Amino acid sequence: MFNKKTINDIDVRGKRVLVRVDFNVPIKDGVIGDDTRIRAPLPTLNYLLDQGAGLILCSHLGRPKGAADPKYSLRPVASHLSSLLSRPVDFAEDCVGPVAEEAATRVKPGDLLLLENTRFHEGETKNDPAMAKQLASLAEIYVNDAFGSAHRAHASTEGVAHYLPAVAGFLMEQEIRYLGQAIADPARPFIA
Repeated sequence: MFNKKTINDIDVRGKRVLVRVDFNVPIKDGVIGDDTRIRAPLPTLNYLLDQGAGLILCSHLGRPKGAADPKYSLRPVASHLSSLLSRPVDFAEDCVGPVAEEAATRVKPGDLLLLENTRFHEGETKNDPAMAKQLASLAEIYVNDAFGSAHRAHASTEGVAHYLPAVAGFLMEQEIRYLGQAIADPARPFIA
């Protein structure tokens, strides 16, 4: 059973929505080796856009140890996502601070903005309340659609949910339902 609020339960029309996605994909020389994780949240993103929201996406990529490292930049993901959605995806060179704030103010209904790698800041993995508040200040609603990162208490997954109305995206809802079903009624024979 799924008893959490989802994007179906809120009105996003005309609002800026911060969506935590899991774009932790293999990138070599700027080329994405497997885009499965970029495709996974597309139903959530398309739904929110169709409902009139402006989207601000955040994710981590790799383990840059709290410092900016070009090989872990999400810039190639923005370009790839733009191709998948057939619409522009703006890219902010940071995920918090003046650069992110200025980019977020330009987001209008139907727009997409991808923030730079959240792990470029130590506050991400430390679940720093100051970083969580900065992320929350960019939007009016928070959607977590990053099931692969949901087990981590980071600023962009757990911390930000304390400062914004928070709901699950379709991918998160689907994965939790699958997990719940596997626990409640496992396929037989069941081997532990």
